Amino acid sequence: MAARSARWCANCYRGEPPRMTDALLQRRLRWPSRRNLFLALLFFGTTGLAAIALLAPLAARPTTLNLQVGDAAPQDILAPRSITYDSEVLTALQRDAAAEAVPAEYAAPEASVARRQVGRLRAALTFIANVRADTFATREQKLSDLAALADLRLDAELAETLIDLTDTGWQTVQQESIVVLEQLMRSTVREDQLEDARHSVLALVSLSLPEDQAALVAELVAAFVAPNSFYSEELTEARREEVRAAIPTVQRTYVANEVVIRRGQVVTETHLEALRELGLIREQARWQEQVSTLTLLGVCMIYMALYLRNRRKLLEDTRRLLVMAILFLIYLYGSRLLLPNRTIIPYLFPVASYSLLVTSLFSAQAGLAFGIPLSVLVAFGLPYSLDLTLYYIFTSLLGMLLLQRAERISAFFRAGTAASLAGMAVVLAFRLPDPGTDALGLITLLGAAVLYGMGSASLALILQFILAQMLGFTTSLQLLEISRPDHPLLQFILHNAPGTYQHSLLIANLSEQAAELIEADALLTRVGALYHDAGKARFPHFFIENQVPGSRNPHDDLDPLESSKTIIRHVPDGVELARKHRLPQRIIDFIVEHHGTMVTQYQYAKAVEAAGGDKSKVDAKAFMYPGPRPHSRETALVMLADGCEARTRAERPEDEHALHDLIKSVVDRRVGLGELDNTDLTMHDLKIIIESFTVTLRGVYHPRIVYPDIDEPLKADDTP
Repeated sequence: MAARSARWCANCYRGEPPRMTDALLQRRLRWPSRRNLFLALLFFGTTGLAAIALLAPLAARPTTLNLQVGDAAPQDILAPRSITYDSEVLTALQRDAAAEAVPAEYAAPEASVARRQVGRLRAALTFIANVRADTFATREQKLSDLAALADLRLDAELAETLIDLTDTGWQTVQQESIVVLEQLMRSTVREDQLEDARHSVLALVSLSLPEDQAALVAELVAAFVAPNSFYSEELTEARREEVRAAIPTVQRTYVANEVVIRRGQVVTETHLEALRELGLIREQARWQEQVSTLTLLGVCMIYMALYLRNRRKLLEDTRRLLVMAILFLIYLYGSRLLLPNRTIIPYLFPVASYSLLVTSLFSAQAGLAFGIPLSVLVAFGLPYSLDLTLYYIFTSLLGMLLLQRAERISAFFRAGTAASLAGMAVVLAFRLPDPGTDALGLITLLGAAVLYGMGSASLALILQFILAQMLGFTTSLQLLEISRPDHPLLQFILHNAPGTYQHSLLIANLSEQAAELIEADALLTRVGALYHDAGKARFPHFFIENQVPGSRNPHDDLDPLESSKTIIRHVPDGVELARKHRLPQRIIDFIVEHHGTMVTQYQYAKAVEAAGGDKSKVDAKAFMYPGPRPHSRETALVMLADGCEARTRAERPEDEHALHDLIKSVVDRRVGLGELDNTDLTMHDLKIIIESFTVTLRGVYHPRIVYPDIDEPLKADDTP
């Protein structure tokens, strides 16, 4: 099995044992798990939403009402006849309202609570009496002991009052506290009345007590007041049942043509009951229909899953899969909204435009994966569903086969013509023998098939342009447009940096041929190569290919670090030019990734030389391109082609073997530095790339014949 890491693959073809860095291995393990989780969520999410589209009543022209509580009424609904019926819903509402109005029922006061609280008060009073009688404790110790009471929290003033009371006063306070608590706990004290009960303690204290003693009694008693009557669920529910039973059955009356529910009004249980009594509501679909719908959906989703599983390249770009799934659902929901209860519109609904759109944006394989299930699901449940299923499938397939790579606008019209002819053929095959189809109906359907095919192609072309601009996708039409030699940016490069322009043409040819051999996107690779060095056109004289032979190199007058920054600058300059001329993001990727995180080797070597050969005195990162490293096979191809062409032009290998070794060393260096770690180039791919580069560069830099200088031959009339 081919390794997915270019570093691993390179080690394999060099005969070295495969190895991966820890960071790379962790990244390789994390990414598939995240991608698999995303794919699972996308699969089940698409399946669930598709099931809703197939089962929910979405049609704009329903033949019967299929409303649920919470739906908005699609139209004014009138009572077809006069009716009086016992309304279970209204009766239940009135009974529930009456029951809710019943106050909560509480049980009788519990004497055990009163006894427990009085006992706790007696214990606290005994403790206080012991503290007061302690002759060995100081005043501070007594106050501290009083503060330690668990059931009673006395402030400092009341605690001192307790200590200073005479024995007679203390006996009066004790007796009055017990009397007041017993009196209060005999009455009903509920949880929500607790604070009120505590506030009423002072009013129960005997008026014969001095004010300070009365406050002390109130403080002591309030701490031990507790609820003695608790909420009873049984008593409350029993009372509610009594109230419910007392409410009579409510009757509802409608006269003929009275409005039951107005358009846009939210359906309630009352409306639903009235519609059911009037016979205006359709009951739930039979379970057999639901099972058959879900079964067909399951088969279609399994087909898509297995198809994508056998073509894993389609699974690598999760963003594109998400776009295809969203478009799939949009078309499916649109069909369920517009097609039911129509005669001609099903033959006009542009199902084929989905397959054409996916094919032009992504690939024909993606169109097959999603287009056929969409055709089946759109036609399911409609009249003449078998006819429509074949109608949609054949128009989509023939359109896709003729569209191919969609490199010309004319390809869309060829695809539209093929779809129209296929649709007309299916209509004739199924409707011509049908005795229920007259001549006018047949002509109408044939005309609909023509409009269907051409409309699908036109819609696919328009949507392709819009989606490519919105989502940053690159299409073949867009790539061909920006690869024209008269494109403003290419003209700018040609006029300002002719050497760079020729170099870019060579890299385009070199990488395009290798891309075709490893089944990468050859057109994208070629166009990306044309623009990869666009930034050099800003300051062309700093790059060797644009310098006049024999002229002084401006880098000789620059500090190595400054020289490196000047070289590296062509990357951000290229990005700026690309954005100025509105190049797609995929082309900008070639500009920023074709050097990856490599070091400007010549300038770095000069800096080390200036430092006396001590590499520790030179910061290699200052001479490094900002990256990122290539993230696709196409940008990696341009990186490799750029490096191989530069080395070949500089070293001029003597023979093919030396050329092959040179190219292999360039590839090995990139792999060894981890520049290809983020791509999916395999061992087999790298071998093919090396062989392709060798053949192409051998033809470009083949030895030339040196013609000897000879004298001009003598003319006939000059012969002596």
